[in-house]
Amino acid sequence: MIKAASNGRSAPTERRLKMSATLKLTHKAIGVEVRRGTFDVVVDGERVGSLEMNDTIEIPIEAEHHTLQVRNGRNLSRTLTFDAAEGQVVAFRCTGKRFLPIFLVSFVVPRLALSLRPE
Repeated sequence: MIKAASNGRSAPTERRLKMSATLKLTHKAIGVEVRRGTFDVVVDGERVGSLEMNDTIEIPIEAEHHTLQVRNGRNLSRTLTFDAAEGQVVAFRCTGKRFLPIFLVSFVVPRLALSLRPE
């Protein structure tokens, strides 16, 4: 917020700046991954980027409480919450590789299809 005097003189400036942090997300799996497509990265309910197989992206975020989810069509991960502090790099790893029982259940419950974990 900036306050300015109405008489044309310069007034004290009051600024509220949001400090930044970085979200680092890696899409990597060892072995065969059936769900290999591009994952959409969703932070606080908004798509902020996409992530290819064996790729890492870094997204600048505000230093505060956030939610994170990855999606690929109807397949998605559970929604994780995290806090980011000023200057912090918050790292997560995602993959479409799942154990066979979870993989099979994910056809009925799509939010189990993709795995998202903090590093």
